[in-house]
Amino acid sequence: MTKKIALGADHAGFLLKDICVKWLTDHHLEVIDFGTFSAESVDYPDYTYKVVDTIKTGQADMGVLICGSGEGMVIGANRFKGIRAALCWNKKSACLTRSHNDANILVMGNA
Repeated sequence: MTKKIALGADHAGFLLKDICVKWLTDHHLEVIDFGTFSAESVDYPDYTYKVVDTIKTGQADMGVLICGSGEGMVIGANRFKGIRAALCWNKKSACLTRSHNDANILVMGNA
């Protein structure tokens, strides 16, 4: 069964999000891309909520959120029951939060 990954980013993270979308699809994962799709300023909570809601409703298995620092999105996502978002800076921190904390959303900063 193919995993579904929901992605969302604000204007500071949209380029890195596009790289992630390509990598995930190249590795045969199904992607739900909520945008944003340009450097035009947007409110990061809008994209945080879209990814969170998609996971909570079972439409996606996991999520990826990207903004300037990652802090706003990780705080926003973790407000919701059943969401375990982790701000990660490298492969080791991502693997540890997934295996030890059952993180279901990877948050990255693009600073």
